[in-house]
Formats: sequence, structure tokens, C-alpha cells
Amino acid sequence: MSANQRPYIALQPSVNTTTVVTTTTTTTTYAPIQLPPLPPPLSPKDPKTYPLLHASLPKSLRNFPLVFPGGTRATFRDGDSGDQDMQEEEEVVGGSGWRMLKRDEEPEGATNVGLVEAVERYGKKRSHGGLDMMEGVEATSGGHASAPPRKKARAANLPHISPVNGAAPPSPLPSPRGSPVPENIWPSAPPSGASSPQPQAPFQPDLSLTTLLTLPSLLSHYSNLPAPLQSHFLLTLLRHSPLPVLRTLHSVLTPTLARDFLTLLPPELVSHILSYLPFATLARCSRVSRAWKTTIDSDPVLWRDLLKSTKIWFGGDSENAFAESIYARRRRAEWLRLTQGDPSAPTSIPNPLPFPHPFKMLFKSRHLTRSRWVSKREPKHVSFPAHGSSVVTCLIFSHGRIISASDDHSIHIYCPTTGELVRSLHGHDGGVWALAASKDILVSGSTDRTVRIWDLATGRCTHVFGGHTSTVRCLAIVKPEWVDVEQEGGVIVKERWPKRPLIVTGSRDHSLRVWTLPRQGEPEYKCFGAEDGEVDPAEVCDAEENPYHRVHLEGHDHAVRALAARGRTLVSGSYDCTVRIWDTVTGACKWILVGHTQKVYSVVLDPTRNQACSGSMDGTVRVWNLQTGQCQHTLTGHTSLVGLLGLSPSHLVSAAADSTLRIWDPDTGELRHTLAAHTGAITCFQHDEFKVLSGSDGNLKMWNVRDGTVVRDLLTGITGVWQVVFEGRWCVAASNRNDTTVLDVWDFGTEDDDDWIGEPPGGIYDDDGYSEAEDEDEDELGTPRIRRMTAMDEDDDEQEQADVDAMDQDLLGPSDVESEDIDIEVEEQGQRPRLRNRPHDAQAALLVNDSADRLSEGVEASRWAPHPSAAASSSRLQSNSASKPSRLGGAAASSSRRNNAPPAFTQRTLPTNDETPTRPRVRGTRRR
Repeated sequence: MSANQRPYIALQPSVNTTTVVTTTTTTTTYAPIQLPPLPPPLSPKDPKTYPLLHASLPKSLRNFPLVFPGGTRATFRDGDSGDQDMQEEEEVVGGSGWRMLKRDEEPEGATNVGLVEAVERYGKKRSHGGLDMMEGVEATSGGHASAPPRKKARAANLPHISPVNGAAPPSPLPSPRGSPVPENIWPSAPPSGASSPQPQAPFQPDLSLTTLLTLPSLLSHYSNLPAPLQSHFLLTLLRHSPLPVLRTLHSVLTPTLARDFLTLLPPELVSHILSYLPFATLARCSRVSRAWKTTIDSDPVLWRDLLKSTKIWFGGDSENAFAESIYARRRRAEWLRLTQGDPSAPTSIPNPLPFPHPFKMLFKSRHLTRSRWVSKREPKHVSFPAHGSSVVTCLIFSHGRIISASDDHSIHIYCPTTGELVRSLHGHDGGVWALAASKDILVSGSTDRTVRIWDLATGRCTHVFGGHTSTVRCLAIVKPEWVDVEQEGGVIVKERWPKRPLIVTGSRDHSLRVWTLPRQGEPEYKCFGAEDGEVDPAEVCDAEENPYHRVHLEGHDHAVRALAARGRTLVSGSYDCTVRIWDTVTGACKWILVGHTQKVYSVVLDPTRNQACSGSMDGTVRVWNLQTGQCQHTLTGHTSLVGLLGLSPSHLVSAAADSTLRIWDPDTGELRHTLAAHTGAITCFQHDEFKVLSGSDGNLKMWNVRDGTVVRDLLTGITGVWQVVFEGRWCVAASNRNDTTVLDVWDFGTEDDDDWIGEPPGGIYDDDGYSEAEDEDEDELGTPRIRRMTAMDEDDDEQEQADVDAMDQDLLGPSDVESEDIDIEVEEQGQRPRLRNRPHDAQAALLVNDSADRLSEGVEASRWAPHPSAAASSSRLQSNSASKPSRLGGAAASSSRRNNAPPAFTQRTLPTNDETPTRPRVRGTRRR
């Protein structure tokens, strides 16, 4: 301990009361007695060998009172902390017109006087002033005596006290009657019993003071003892120590001698040790300290083993898919912070803890999914009407939104917590039978034969894709993911396909189409606009003109009823009793899977096992090998149409019109359970690794997927259940009650379950694996056309408008043509140049050498001037330049419509949507 941190004893002021004629009270303060310093420790001292060397003492040992013989009180203070405590106490001591001086504080114009000097001065003044005079006391006159003023002596320094005779009892101070001052103020004689008031000593030393004065020598002796003797000596002292002393010692030893083994051991041993703890204990351990929380949360091996030991490790790459989804969210959040915020700004939380490993988050989510859906008997339940009395054809739960589509041509978006209708999307002219969502983008397919893309944030329809000639019955959004690609020589490499998200649509026109999913900010494209009235998309929409169109997949001989797509593999099931495997990048049909004897109604794709499954009206489920195209298993047992299939990492579930569901092993084809409690055809179902939710005959049941037992009935006594979906803590069902369509929403979570992350069906997460700022190498199909279209949209609007106006004035009168519906292609030396891809000046210079009767046939004749000859002369120069901006929503198109209003013509209406034919519609004859 340094010199300025030496312990000391602060003496309380002594009070001496002398009674003469009046009572005089004299208060004398004394300077603290500095105790001898402790010997410095031997250098160097290893902290591991002497862990208590620099341990801080508790406050009770740094500041405690002492009572000396005679009742004198003092306070022991240790080091600077004691000084601070004393100063804090002295600051509050004071009164009206006076205050107690702090230690080392001198009043103005005054000096400190030591105790010995003060006593000498006091004795001399007493001898000179006579027996009746005292310093600070005025003489009395007559019988009137005034009270003398209170005298406060300055702090006096005590002389050095030898530790040898410090324990000897002190003798009284000199007599106030002027007797000579003794040389030693601590005479050994006890105070006499004289009647004259004798000033008392400030204190009488005892064993406590002797111990404090001899502590340095005791410590020096103790340090020189051998370790066994030191232990014996301390243990002897402890055995004779009362309980309060032992408690104080324990409070010092426990935190000092504690060792954090998690931070000292190698990570492998830490992970092995923690693996023996149950998850509840791990949760408590993570609250011990920041180091423990960081170690536990970031250990992937620990949580992987815990997932496996609790039998919620599913395999099939589902855990890696969850982890990649979490990493993608974090990358995107960081990218948004850097691009939209101030990258130099510090985070709101100083020194935040690192993110937990996704496996830890996955364990919590799966544990909650397994326990809450069964244990929470009364989840939060909200019920509200939707779509009037129409059938709900599609139901999606995406990013906290309920999205429902109906045969009433509408799409509704609801809030799951309140049931409030957030937004209603209108635009389709037929029932909506297919939906897919990706963040704020919604894709819908309808009986009006169009595919529409919506912005969920604004509710706008941004794109209208035409090309199908019959109902769009199924669709899917295909996200980029790593897939195995076989190169030349049979080498298998990992590649990311597709390069950007795609839309795949299947129709009753016997074909499928692949489109590029438009990104935010890319030009809008609509094959026809709201100004066109009721038009037939099969006649006015040519998919080849759409820059977002990629591939047209033809080959099926009947309606395409179901599809599934992952990476660059597409599986389609058709009413022609076949299943086809396609490459969405090249458009090639890799396999035609033949085996079903009746229509195929459902398909699922299993990229992990490299197989596909299909359900048919023939009552069978077939499992196909994607590498060889062979049927691996034929699953029999159903006696009617297998209309629904679902796949999870460990279970394949089929639902049929025979009122049963069956759970199969996707690896072996073995039947595990038959769920037979419904009395009607299964209309909808969804499952994961814990449960199956199925709707039929007015009941919505929950089954245990592992033992096939009924867990509970969520809905009973209703007319029918149209759709059911669940994810994480949420479950949504669409049903019919008394001719009214109703949506029911259940919340199985609590207020503390905000980090309960649901696993979507099929393990397809709606998170971008790349940042929008990245410029990846894209495949060439469709992308160059989109880029050229974007470049054209960025041209100067005034120059574009001037070119369009010039062509309209020179070539076509205001009432001659409605340029939006012109779709003429030119055969020239075996090539077919598209007018929309040429600059406006090149389009004006291009002549079409066609005869007049070319436009007199088909639907195009009604859009031109009534005289074929005039139409032919006008058509020699194409004005299709206005067609492209109109379909892209450009300014030039809207200006052209204002300046050149089209003539009146007979509007064409769509055929009835009640029963859309399955045969493809034939376009109007077009000569080329």
C-alpha cells in the first residue's frame, strides 16, 4: 500500500467541561493518527499465486468504529477510500454561523497548532492570567456575569506513539492551574482524584491500537513463515473467529477465487461439457455473464447436438436452409444500414453482443412449435367474414399478412391480429386460382388467362402478362439456390440457378411458361391496359413481345393441373396422365414420366433426394427418380382421387377423396400412418414434422404426424373448409358458415415469442440470398431485352414524344389507327425483326411490303380505317413505336392517347369464366 494510502485513526474531538462561575465547554479536535505503513510485498508477485494481493476490502473493513478505554471513540479508516468517506461525512457537519473544517483545510489567517504546543500555550496563559482568568473567558463584574463564548481549538497533531509502550495506560494532562508541563504527555501514572478539573487525554490506547501499530511487524513475520505453517496459523484464527467474521471473509474470497472455466477451457471441451445440460439449464446459464451468453449462443455444435438429442433435427438440408435464411436477413439488414443510413454512425447499443447462431434460433422455434401447439389449449382466436359467400381458392400467410383469393375475381389482404381488411386488389376479369408471394410482390393467375404482378405495399398492379390461351391454373416463384449441375465429362459442380427469380405458370392450354420476376424499379409491362376495355388477352397479348417472357414449355396433351419448381428443375402434372421434368433455363423436357393411368392432380419436388412425387385420380402416389426418370415406388392404399400432396424432410403426406390422409416414408415408400377420422373428401391440408392440419366435411382437425393420432379439433360444425395454412405461431383457415365465407386466425404464441420463426412449407424461405446492390452474372434469356427496354425508358421524354408526333402527323391521321393493338412482324431474309427493339428513327424508315388484304382478315380489320386500301397504304409504315411505351406505361403512350383518340369499335368480351374449356383457344389467323 502506498504512503498516501496508509491507514489511520481519526480521533473524535474531546470535550472538557470546566465549571468556575460559568460553565465553559471547550471542544478540541485532533489530527488523525497515521499508522505505520505495511511493508511492501516482495517483488515480483504472481497474481495467480497471490490472488488476494490486490483484492479490495469490503466497506465494512475499510471504515469501522473503535471504542477505547474511558469511552473515547474513534474511527478506523483504510486508504483513500476512507478519506473520501470521511470527507463526505464532514461536509454535512455544520450549523448556523459555523462549520467543521475538513482535514488538511486551514482557515484564513490561521495556522494549525499541535497538541503539545497547544497544551504549553494553555498552561502559560493560565499562569499569567491568574487563578480566576481563563483564555477565552471574560472576567465577571458585580453580580452580572455573561456566558463566555464557546472556544474551539484548532486541530492538534499528536506526537509519535511507540508501538512498544503504546498499551500502557496514559496519565492525566497538566493541571490548568499553571503547573509545569511534563515532558511526556503520556505519563504512566493514572489521573489523580484532585477536585480541580483536570484535562483528560484524547484517548487511552488498548489492545486494538497496539494491534494496529504492530500489524506491519506481524505481517512481516507471517510472510516469512512456510506455506504449511501459514495455513495452520490462518486456520487456527478462523477456528476462533465468530460467524460475522467468517461471512465477511467469505464475501471476499468467493469472487476473488472464482474461476470462469468456460473462458479458460478449449472450445471443444466447453461444447462437450455444455452438451450434458438440458436446454432449460442452458437458458439460465446464458444469463450468468456476457461471456457465457456469447459462448453458449454462438456454439453450433452444442445446438446441433441438442437438436438431435431432443429429436427435432430433421435433416434433409432443412437446418442449413434455415441458417442460410437467417444469414440472408442479416446481410440484407446490414446492407440497408450501410446504404440507407449513415455508415459512420455508431450503433444504438454500445458493444452489442454477437448474433446467436441460427441453430440456437432454430432450436427455440422448433421447441415452441412442438410444445405450444399441443399445450396451449386456448390460443388467441379471431374470426371475421371475407369475400362474401364466394369460395376462397387460394390462401397465403406471408410476412405477417393474410392473402386470400377467390372466384369473385378479387384478392384481399388482412391483418392477422385484428382481422382488418388492409387492402383489396382488383383487376382480374375472372376467378383467381393461383397465388405466389415474395416479400412485397404478389403474382396471381386467373381464369381470364393473364398473370398479374402486384405491389403489396401500394396495391398497384404493375405488370400484366398475357400469352396463355386458357385458365392459369397453377404458378410458382422460383428463387435462386445452389444446385448440382453436371458439366462435360460427368463432373458435378455447384452453381446458383436461376440467376434471378423466375415465375413459372401452368395453364389449361396444355403449356407452361417461364417469366422473369420483375425487380423493383424495372419498367412496367402490361399487354393491355385499363383503357382497352373488355378485351380477349388470347387475341391481343403475344408473350413473345414481352421482354420478361423467357420460355414456352409445350408438350403436354391436356391441361396442366399442378407444378413444382426448385433451382432450374420444373415438375408438371397434367390431365394427360403424364408427369414431365423440365429445365427452366433451356426449356428442354428432360423426362416424360409415364405410369399413371388417370389424370395427375398433384406433384411435389424433393431436390434433396433428387426425386419427385405425383398423385393421380387412379388412387396411387408415384415416386420418380429425377436422374433416371424411373418410378422408384408406387404407393397404393387410397381408393379415390389423390388430389393433394405435401412433403417435409421426413414425411410424405397424401390426401384423397376417400376421406383419409396417409403418411409415407419418402425414402422407402413405407406407409407409416393412416389418418381416418373425416367422413368426406379432404379439401385442404398442410403438415410439418410435428402435425397435420386437414379440413373436410365441416371439421378442421389437428393430427400428430409421428403417431397418427388426433390432437384437437380447431373447427367443428361448419359447412366446409376451403383452405388452411400455418407458419410458426399462426394458423389461418377459410371456411363456409351459413353461406358466408369466414377466415379464422389462431395465435399459439405469447408476448415473449417474438423470435419464434416459422419454417415455411417445403423449406422455401422468402429471403433474398443476394443484395440488390450486387451485379451477378445473369443468364442471357430475357435479360438483354429487359435492359434494352430500361435503356429506352431512360431516353429523353420530349425527344421521344416529338418522334411519335412526327410519325403520327406524317403517316397516320388522328382517326386512322389505334397503334396499341398493331402486332405485325416482318419476314426479311429469314429473320423476323421486332419493331419495338429498334430506335424510333429506324422504325420510321422501315417499310412493310404487305398486300391490303392482309389487314382485311381477322380481328385486325376492325381496328383500321373502313377502307382496306387506305388501311394498306397506311400500314406501309409501322407506327408500332407507340405500342411499346403504352404497354410499359410510358409518358409517350399516354400523350399519344390524349392527342390521337382511337375510333369507336365493337368491344369484345371474354367468354364465360364459369366453365373455362381445357382445350387451348386458337388465335386469330395472322399472315406473316
